[in-house]
Order: sequence, then C-alpha cells, then structure tokens
Amino acid sequence: MQTDQDFPELRSLRETFERGITRDFFWRRSQLLALEAFLIEREQDIAVAVYEDFRKSPEETFLTETGYLRGEIRFVLKHLKSWMKPNRVSIPLIYQPGKGSFSSEPYGVVLIIGAWNYPLNLCLAPLISAIAAGNCAVVKPSELASHTANVIAEGLHRYLDRSAVSVFEGGVEETKALLEERFDYLFFTGSQSVGREVMHAAAKHLTPLTLELGGKCPCIVEKNVDLRVAARRIVWAKFLNAGQTCIAPDYVLVHENVEKELLRYMQDAITDFYGDNPRLSPDYPRIGNKNNFHRLEKLLSRFSPSGDCLTGPHDYYVAPTILPGVTLDAEVMHAEIFGPLLPVISYRNIDEALESIGKGMNPLALYLFSSDPKVQERVVRQSRSGGVCINDLLFQASIHRLPFGGIGSSGFGAYHGRAGFDTFSFKRSILKRSLYPDPALRYPPYGGRTFGILKRLVTIFH
Repeated sequence: MQTDQDFPELRSLRETFERGITRDFFWRRSQLLALEAFLIEREQDIAVAVYEDFRKSPEETFLTETGYLRGEIRFVLKHLKSWMKPNRVSIPLIYQPGKGSFSSEPYGVVLIIGAWNYPLNLCLAPLISAIAAGNCAVVKPSELASHTANVIAEGLHRYLDRSAVSVFEGGVEETKALLEERFDYLFFTGSQSVGREVMHAAAKHLTPLTLELGGKCPCIVEKNVDLRVAARRIVWAKFLNAGQTCIAPDYVLVHENVEKELLRYMQDAITDFYGDNPRLSPDYPRIGNKNNFHRLEKLLSRFSPSGDCLTGPHDYYVAPTILPGVTLDAEVMHAEIFGPLLPVISYRNIDEALESIGKGMNPLALYLFSSDPKVQERVVRQSRSGGVCINDLLFQASIHRLPFGGIGSSGFGAYHGRAGFDTFSFKRSILKRSLYPDPALRYPPYGGRTFGILKRLVTIFH
C-alpha cells in the first residue's frame, strides 16, 4: 500500500486542513475568485487545448466548459456566506434550557477524478463545490485529454493556493496507486466499470464518495408536439461534443404515426447545423481517443459496412448518424453509446414506451417531448432517472439551483450549486445545555413511580 511518503503533496494538504486555513470564508472566496481569473485570463489557452484534444470549436468550449464554470462560481459566491451559517433548531421542552444547531463542515482532503469528455468542466465544477465547502483537494484530470490536463495542472498551480489544492497527473496505474491513499471524500466522474473500482478502493478506508456515471438516456417523442422544434433540439443535444455527453439522448422513442416526419426533420437539422459534409464543419468535434473511436467503428459497421461515416486513424471522425428501424435487442442498445450514433425506435402508445424504458437500468436523464400535461406527469411518475427534462434536453444540468446526479447504475450523489456544497460537507450537530437544573428524575434507580413520571414527560414533551 502507498503511504504519504509516496505523495508528499497529500501530507502537505492534510497539514493545511488541520491548521484550519480553508475553513475561513475569505479564503474560500479568494480561491473561487482566483479560479474565475484563471478561466477568464486563460480562456484562449483553454480553447486551444480543448481543440487539440477534440477539434472542438472555441464557441462550444465556452458554452460547455468555461462559460458554465464561470456562472457556477458567480452563483456560489452569491450564496456562500448564507450556506456557511449554522442552522438553529428548536429544542424540546424536556431538554430545556438548551440551544441546538448544526453546521456544514468540510470533510478534509478530497480527491476529484475528472472525465475526458468534458475535461475542464468535470474537474473544476466539483472543485468549485469542494473549495466552497472548505476542503483541500487533489484534482486528477484525465490523461485521455492530455492537452487540457496540462492546462489544468499549470493553471491551478499558478492561480490557486498550492498548499490546499494539488493536481495529480498520470495514467491508470498512477491513479490506482493514488486510490490506495486515504482521502476524506472521493468524487468520481466516468464509466460504470471504473466507478466500481473507485467504490471498491473507497471501501477499504470507509471513505464516502459520489459517483457520476452514465447510462442510456431515453428521449420520448409524442405525436402532439412541434416535430421540427423537437428534431432540432434532439440533434443539437445528441451531436454536441460528437455525442460524448453522459446526459445526451442515447436513443429516441417516437410515436409510430410521426416517425417518418421526425426522421426527416432530424436529417434536415444535421444539414442545417453542420452542412452537407459535417467533417468540414468547424462546429463538429472529433472522438476523444482511439479506443472510443474503434468501439464506435465496430458498432457502426453493423449499419454501414462501407465505413463511409468514419475516417481515421489520425482524424477520429464519426459522422452524426441517425439509425432508424433499430430494435431493443440490437447490439447498439446493449450499453451506453457515448458517441454520435442515434438509434430511433417507434412505439404504439405511451405504455409501450414506458415499458421499454423500464427494462433498462436507471438512466442519468430522461427526456420527453409532449404537450399533454397528463402524459408529462405520468412519465415522471412511472419512471426513474437522475433527472428529467420536458420539451428540451441537457439544460436540467445547466441550472445552478437544480441538483445534478444519478440513481442506481447511473451513479449516486449530486452536485452543482447548493447541492455541491452539501455533497462536500457533512452536517455536524451541536447541543449546548446548562449545568442547572439537574433533576434527580433522569438518574437511576428508576422506581415504578419515578419511571411513570419520566415516561409521561418524555411522551408529552419530547
């Protein structure tokens, strides 16, 4: 097992936390402002790094990475002082005189393991929450987005308090060694398979953790909606970041009466957004790494044997591809696609659609296009998912007041805004009582008459 001797930065972080430096409101505020300064002053460097990793446009990088993070920081700064205040609670008469409260306390030294698909956002959004809650942190960016990881490491070392925030770079083996260390909280974003390994490592030290995983997020399209608007929103959400989004619609369930019309509108939307040849579009990214590209290549070969939707090996391009006529037992439906392939399945009624969704594991998000309030209520009531968005997609994860997280196989725990502050805090209860009065009634021996009085007091005044 590794020790602090192997990770001297970890020992330094623990010493910083034990000195109470990070508990101060002004320290937390200064670090969040410094992080905002990094995002503003290094915006161009960040955009270049993300482009090198994904061929993603600067506009998309701002919308999905730096812009969101800056908004999260502003929201946290606006509310942080009130979140840090102790919460007073009323004390039952039997325990009077006394005062009770609970406060949000930082865990200590936390480990944040980010994912490669949104390499900046998925490292720094939980870091914002961890700093706001008063923790020291080790940030582990994904080595699969190496250019962005380098910018994160250099930027955090330069802008943040290095005695409280450290960046750990490395691959799989180095990360496994890091997980052998004792942390006070773990936050992981990534695949279900790696999430199991992280959870196993946390169990060795009984470390609490949050897992932000993925899943096959369904999108139901009823026949009573504006299909052109639905199609454009679905295409935008699915092919943003070339489909490498954990809350992207993984497949579409469309009413059989409007399937052909929806398919036509979706194809039109692809052309409108990315042109006749999306490979030439500056707004269409690439697949992030070779392994994911070859996995998608294998899936797509079942539908396009000629491979005309792919290029490689140096340009990991997979065209935005709609797959009509897919069945629930098709290979592409066995696991999360995590790429720009969108199966479309027709259904006869909403019961059939809900039954299809219910056969799978709980997704991170569920989407519904419907103008019928009763159908909207029914889908929410008869389904389970981390979040729901009706008549749009993705934005349930963009609103700072809405907790973001999964359920079951899509993870557990939540963050963003107040939810993130709470995730990286534990509730510490404090009761202050007077030494007097000190009635003998509470102490043994408990005779029959004494216990009768005590029982009535507890029953009535507790």
